[in-house]
Amino acid sequence: MNVYTLLEQAAQKWPSNYAIHEDAGSITFSELLEQTENLRNKLSALNIDKGIGIGIMVQNSSMFIRCLFAGIGCNAVVMPISHQLKKAELDQLIQEAGLHVIIDDYSGIAPDTASQEIITTGKGNLRVGYTNISLKKSIAPHISDAAFIRFTSGTTGKSKGVIISHKAVEERIEAANAALQLGPTDAVIWVLPMAFHFLVSIVLYIRYGAAIIICKDFLADTILDAGERYKGTLLYASPMHIRLLASDKTERRFTYLKRVISTSTAISSNFCEAFKKRFSIDVSQAYGIIEIGLPIINLQKSALHPDAVGHALPAYCVEILSGNFEVLPANTLGKLAIKGPGMFDGYLSPPQLKADIVINDWFLTGDLAIKNSDGLITVKGREKSMINVSGNKVFPEEVEQVILQHPAVADCKVMGIQHALLGETVKAMVVLHHSATIGVDELADFCRSRLSTYKVPQLIEFTTQLEMTGSGKIKRSS
Repeated sequence: MNVYTLLEQAAQKWPSNYAIHEDAGSITFSELLEQTENLRNKLSALNIDKGIGIGIMVQNSSMFIRCLFAGIGCNAVVMPISHQLKKAELDQLIQEAGLHVIIDDYSGIAPDTASQEIITTGKGNLRVGYTNISLKKSIAPHISDAAFIRFTSGTTGKSKGVIISHKAVEERIEAANAALQLGPTDAVIWVLPMAFHFLVSIVLYIRYGAAIIICKDFLADTILDAGERYKGTLLYASPMHIRLLASDKTERRFTYLKRVISTSTAISSNFCEAFKKRFSIDVSQAYGIIEIGLPIINLQKSALHPDAVGHALPAYCVEILSGNFEVLPANTLGKLAIKGPGMFDGYLSPPQLKADIVINDWFLTGDLAIKNSDGLITVKGREKSMINVSGNKVFPEEVEQVILQHPAVADCKVMGIQHALLGETVKAMVVLHHSATIGVDELADFCRSRLSTYKVPQLIEFTTQLEMTGSGKIKRSS
């Protein structure tokens, strides 16, 4: 199976249904296939073939989707790249991935390439740049059925190139839609960067005939307008988008919206409560991970436990393991481990196969979590970022959620710093809303009234900006 066939099948089943709505206009599934097929033929004429690594550096648009499927249709291995990368970041990524070709739409910086070709389309020009890597050298020879490469976010260190096969793509989107139940009557309001969210989202929506509403920006007014104009039934967003919408002061509503899913990073319960108060819709967290897909969603207990990532989807087994990789009893903190379909096939560099990474078929996510007797899973934080204060465990995410409850705070980052007596202590870097003011002592008192003493930041530093990963997560270390 080639992922390209999912688009072909969608065009056969729903030819006149709208596949994409964007500012440039709406296109049907048959039009999307026709435009993609035209692009695929042009790429094929430029020697794009099996084993060729293609970087797709295109902004959120129908063009991104066409490039994604056209590359896959050539049997190439596709790696989406954020068009917002700086030159040093882009150069490093291209080198680490070993890409042969970079396709971009001129929306970001021009990649350094040895030679270039220009493809003219009805929707604008594409630049096809060739690197110095020989086209005869396969990008991932240790994975025979490689389809996509996606680099992990690198929140706590160096990111890894995750290789996902055609078969794994099909398995993970089928497993996810068993819970999401999306179909041709649905329309998804899209605000996330496509370069970081495309497998269990963009490809899934195409596979099941759901329309994709591409918002030109993530302002509340834009999202509300697009959702109403195109009858959006699902909002798939990040905590930032949820927070912005909850703060909207108009009386506008989402008439057709059935479900809101928050992903990419943990969301605080007060954001969920504020959104529900504003729109009368619960926010469900979803636990997505590049190596597996979307194995956990909080569809059942989002109203009572908005801080939980939810229950394992039917196709997956999720457990909490000890340091010896034994299953722990309910309500015990341990390593979050997952097994099931659609798992990644290996890492790019150094070349590794999945079999060399999993432990007894378990993939260890790097998160510490608790699962109650009902199977409800709550992630406490990253294992590597946990702070040890005199033997007491402090999760930065927990402290951050408390600080974010203060109305003056726009964003924050919590970390551990060395302490001669305690081993580590807690530090918070805080970004305030424009024109908001608050003192260190006042914010410390706010935390002290809501957190155990050892969790309260001993050092609070105000800043204007936090370092983030490309996917919108706080970067925990450099």
